[in-house]
Order: sequence, then C-alpha cells, then structure tokens
Amino acid sequence: MPQMSKVELYAAIRRDHRAGESMRALERKYGVTYRTVRKAVNSAWPEPRKKLPPRATAIDPYKFVIDQMLRADLDAPRKQRHTVTRIFHRLVEENGAEDISYQMVRRYVADRKPEILAASGKAPVEAFVPQSHQPGMEAEVDFGDVKVWLAGELVTCYLFSFRLSYSGKAVHRVFASCGQEAFFEGHVHALQTLGGVPRTKVRYDNLKSAVAQVLGLSRARVETDRWIAFRSHFGIESFYCRPGIEGAHEKGGVEGQIGYFRRNHFAPVPEVGSLAELNELVDQWDLHDGRRRIGARPRTIDEYFAVEQPLLAPLPDEPFETGRLFTPRVDRYSQITVRTNRYSVPVRLIGKKVRVMLHASHLVVYDQNVEVARHERLIAKCGIRLELDHYLEALVRKPGAFPGATALEQARSAGRFTPVHDAWWAAARKVHGERDGTRALIEVLLLGRHIAHEHLVAGLATALRAGALTADAVALEARKAAQTEEEPTTITVPRDPRPAGQPSATITSLHEWRLAHLPPDTRPMPSVTPYDQLLRRHRTSGSTHREGEAQ
Repeated sequence: MPQMSKVELYAAIRRDHRAGESMRALERKYGVTYRTVRKAVNSAWPEPRKKLPPRATAIDPYKFVIDQMLRADLDAPRKQRHTVTRIFHRLVEENGAEDISYQMVRRYVADRKPEILAASGKAPVEAFVPQSHQPGMEAEVDFGDVKVWLAGELVTCYLFSFRLSYSGKAVHRVFASCGQEAFFEGHVHALQTLGGVPRTKVRYDNLKSAVAQVLGLSRARVETDRWIAFRSHFGIESFYCRPGIEGAHEKGGVEGQIGYFRRNHFAPVPEVGSLAELNELVDQWDLHDGRRRIGARPRTIDEYFAVEQPLLAPLPDEPFETGRLFTPRVDRYSQITVRTNRYSVPVRLIGKKVRVMLHASHLVVYDQNVEVARHERLIAKCGIRLELDHYLEALVRKPGAFPGATALEQARSAGRFTPVHDAWWAAARKVHGERDGTRALIEVLLLGRHIAHEHLVAGLATALRAGALTADAVALEARKAAQTEEEPTTITVPRDPRPAGQPSATITSLHEWRLAHLPPDTRPMPSVTPYDQLLRRHRTSGSTHREGEAQ
C-alpha cells in the first residue's frame, strides 16, 4: 500500500471518525498519536510545517557591516559605489574577516542589494500595461537566429517574422543573412501573403537595415535611403522601440512569436538540402499555426485574421526591387567579388564590368541586360562558388588544367559531375590519350548547354557501355533518351542476324543518324552532259597553242 500524504491521512481519519470509530481505534489503525488524531478531527488541512531556523554561516557576523555599505551607496555618486570586490577587501582589511570567501559575499550582496533598494523607495517600479489593438492597424517585425542542417552542414540562419498585432497572424521566412536584402524580401513575402499593409505603424528594433543613426534618447532616427524608399512604396509607417532590452517589451508579441515558432518547429534541428526547401516547410507551419488559439482567446488566429484582412491597406501595383546593385569587374580568374565572396562568370567576360543584382538567397549577373550567371548566395565570408560550365571554352584550349580545376571539384561535390562522367573520361583517356580524351569530355560537357543534365548522363552511360568515346555518339544517345522520355512508345526489337559471340550494341554516328531522318528527295538526278562542250573547247584550244609553239 503506497504511503499516504498528510492530507490523505487526515481525510481517512475524519471519514472513519464520522463512521463512529473511537479515537483509540483510529490511533491503532493508522499508527499515529492521539494528538495527530485530534488535529485531523478538528481540521481538514494539516498545519503548515514549521521552518527550521537558518543555519549559521561564516558571513553572519558581517551582514550588518555589508548592509551599512549598501545603504551608504544609496546617496553616493553613481560611479563611486561599492562593488562586490571592494566590499570583500574592506571586510578582510577592516574587520579581519579571514574566514569568508568572495563567493559568499557575492551571493549575499546579490540577494540583499535589491531588498535595501526597494526598502529605500528608490527602486524603479517595473509595470506592464495591457494593450488593445485595432484590426488592420499595427504589426511587429523582428529577426531571430536558428540552427539548420543545410546540405549536411550545421549553419546559423535567420528567421524573419512579420506579425499582425490584432489577430496574431504571423508570416515567417528563413534567410542566410539578416541584411537589408533579407529585410526587404521578408517584408514583400509577408505583405503578399497577408494581402495588405497595416494602416498605422509597424514596430521595429533599431536594426542597421533601416536605421543609420539613433538620435539621443528620443524616438527620432536617421533612416537609410533605401528603407525610406521602401516604406514610401508600400505606405509603411515605422515606429522604433527603445534601444536595449527595455525596447523588447514594446514589441513583445513578435518576440514571443519567434520563441514559440523556434521551439515548436525547429526542434529537432531540421535537415534540408536548401533554404528553398526549408521555406516550403515554413509556409506549411504558418498555415498550421493559424488554427491555434493564443492564450485565453476564444477564437483561433485565422478567425481573427478573417476579420482583420479586409481592413488592411491595399498593396501597390508596381513591384519593388529588393536586391542591391553592384558593378564589379571580372578578374583574370573569371570571377567577381561581391560582399567578400567570389563567384564565377563566363570566361568571355574577363576584364569587363558586369551588373550584379544581389538578393537574400541568390545573385544574378547581367552583361548588357542579358543574364549570364546565377548563383546561390554564400553564407560564410571569403567563400568561392564556381560553375564548371563557365570555364569550358578556356579548358578546351588548356585541357591539362581540367583535372585540378577548382570548378571541377565543386561540380563533383554538388553532384553535377557524376561517377558516369568520371568513368567515360577514364575510358576516353585510355583510348585517345590524356589530352584528346580530356578534350572529348569537355566537348561532352559543352553539350550540357543544350541538353538536359539527366539526358546527358543517360547518353554517357549508353555510350560507355557500347565503347563509343566521341561527343557525337554521346549527343546522339542523349537525344534518344530525351525523345524516349517525351514520346513513350512500344519498341519491338528485331532478331540480331549476326553470329553469336559478336557484341550486340551498335552506335550510329550523328551524321548517319541525320541522313537517315531526312525526307525523301524526289528531284531528278542532275546531268553533266552540257559540261562536255567545255572539255572539247579546252582540248581544241590546247592543240592550237602547241602548233603555234612548234612553228
């Protein structure tokens, strides 16, 4: 039988006593004293346990001295008050407190100092005033950092949150950085998802993406030019909270929202291949969170949002360019530098200036308004991202540089240069030699500009099985794979008439394949008879010339 608590014991004694059992019988039944039975009969609640007196410590004789120092600090200049270290040294030097430690003094001061300050009436009273928000009027914005397993690597990303104050409807987005590009793109995504703009104010921290300078202790701020243009475009009225931890209470809704979202959806740490994949999950989580109730509210977030959404201001018709423009010059390695990171561009642009539009998750390179490169944005600093296709024209002339190329290593890591490529390359080098075999592989890689990657890999595999180690053969087989995928048909394989023992795989050259697919030619065969008269005239003139020489 499990041991009863004291409340349960009192309840059992009172029940049996009401049933008519005597006090002595109750003592024997429950193994308690007469006094305990009497207390249980008189009260349903046990008396509170008496607190034991605190144990004596080595610091007890000096508590009065410490309190005097702390009270003296109430009227002392702010920069000339006692620290814990100074109190400890004074106790040792002036009072001979050799038997106490610094940690004992620190613990006592940490507990006692707020009590003395509150008793003096000089402690500030921290009060929180409940707020009411009108639908469609206010919102709050903030960033929070999250850990993510991105392509097998644990990285720190940044969670953008835009929360409507009335309904609590929040829209989130994960970015590689919390720079101005991510700040703008998060706003655009949130406003488009919500279908409107708050009509009065949006509360912000003093983040550098929006604030260039905080002016004193007032609410005035010097805003960045691009942020002013962005606010003007969407009609956003900004409200900046106080700097430091005090300002967090002024937008407590979004602060709590980020904590809730991180605890409920980022535990355990998500494992994704890209930020785009993660943001698809974030969109699903936002939809799911709309069905919950906040605190003691009687309705869900989506039900409140249904009331708030029609009251939001409409979105502008024209889009806003959220990316930042750069105009770097391409160096001799066919790379450009953007925000301490380097990215490759086609080698034909070496020495030229290009336009780069940097976004939160990617960047696009333009040459005279024509897109020439697109890269996923690097998260770390001083990184390099190279595209093997950008160097193929140079590698055709320098095939010896291909095996050690950094772009080739990155293509292998990204899965674009597969083991099928390596096997075909090894076979080509064995047959054609190191230089010509590598050049043949580069010609195959150039086909990737016009043929889908999966079709090219299928063509390489078929050509490798047949021993066809030319770019034309790979192109033919890749196009066959593409046609088979686009036009699925049932193919009847005829019986092979060749003797047993001969290989059955045959490869038709690209030239023969093209001739076989030409339409029939119905024109008559040409005749060369009219040209015979030119031959007779040539013989006659030659005979006359020889007779003149003889004369």
